[in-house]
Amino acid sequence: MTPHDAGREANDVRFLTGANASYVLQRALTTTGHTLGTMTVHSVHHRPGAGVTVGYTCQVTGPDGRVSTEYLCATTARLDNVNSPGLIAVPPLEGGPWIYVWRHPADPQLPALPVACTPSLLSARLGQRVKAAMVAYRPTRRAVVRVTYTDGSTSYAKVLRPGQAGSFAERHRMLRAAGVPAPEVLREDPDGLVLLSTGMGVPLSGLLSRGMSEQVATDVFNRLIDLLDSLPAAAMHMEARPAWSDRVSHYAHAAATVLPEHASRAKAVAMGVEELMASTDPGPRVPVHGDFYEANVLMEGEHVACLLDVDSLGPGRRVDDLACLLGHVSVLDHLAPASYPHVRSVLDVWTRLACRQVDPVALQARCAGVVLSLVAGARREDGGPWRPDAEGRLARAEAWLAQAREIQALRSPH
Repeated sequence: MTPHDAGREANDVRFLTGANASYVLQRALTTTGHTLGTMTVHSVHHRPGAGVTVGYTCQVTGPDGRVSTEYLCATTARLDNVNSPGLIAVPPLEGGPWIYVWRHPADPQLPALPVACTPSLLSARLGQRVKAAMVAYRPTRRAVVRVTYTDGSTSYAKVLRPGQAGSFAERHRMLRAAGVPAPEVLREDPDGLVLLSTGMGVPLSGLLSRGMSEQVATDVFNRLIDLLDSLPAAAMHMEARPAWSDRVSHYAHAAATVLPEHASRAKAVAMGVEELMASTDPGPRVPVHGDFYEANVLMEGEHVACLLDVDSLGPGRRVDDLACLLGHVSVLDHLAPASYPHVRSVLDVWTRLACRQVDPVALQARCAGVVLSLVAGARREDGGPWRPDAEGRLARAEAWLAQAREIQALRSPH
């Protein structure tokens, strides 16, 4: 991603979150005889090098005069099918990019989303009456819908791009065949809908919120290592995905987009991470989860019960899974200080133990890279204050990098 690309995407974020956004949405709605009323930005998804997508909560008046609340999305991303039903192209304004707009759930990259979000359609597909509730939505990338049956039981429909659903389901089957606790694939459809059983347990974040003694923290960490050790060797034949720190310069651009006044700090972190990654040993290639952090590990008491979100399972480096875990844990008290008053003591224990598993400089440099990737995500979707959180994450990335450099300096001959 060139500096020009980064500057263009920063402009796209400003364009799609500023006054011009209402013009774009109204231009799109006019093609179907609808009129835009009030509009608020709900979410901003900036994938460096892949475009910007913004979601809006809107009041829309139909041709019959009825007013409804709708969710609209606008993107500058490159789409596979620009002729997708419900997709509207808005020509460039003031030299800007072409923008594509759709009314949820007509996501052009996720053809199964209308089925997953519509109880009647989902009920027809599953052959039984169900309720559907959106859990997570990343426009053009994926969605998760909670499916509730008449007996109160649940499952989860994961909606992916059709070309990605097969490998995702294969990863789940691979884990379960190896005895790794993971949700079961209940069905896999060609349009990208994969139905999974509900994972047992509660997120590891609950333990982190309550706090742990040093002994319990040690025991839990060792069980997490056992979980990583149990990942099947067959995963080495899957497609390798870049680790978070491999794209650190891209995330520096994303951080600079939300905190432009700190752009030089973000760039300095990225350069420092790349320098230390190039000069340290990442360890052997092994099966990795690829997105290993507290939300993706479910616990029963102090024991691992289920592993979630295995989209990135494949070959990689253990140091990157550990950096993902520690990096995410290290920002919890910036995200929600009142909920994680004890997280620092646990983080200290886990960092010490992780440094025995892999090269400490390589680990903590990568922790800095992971945290830098989380800076742009601090922007709140509910309109609440987010800048202190984003600035705290950037400072935490700098702290990880400083710790890595200190250890490296102690190694150097004087």
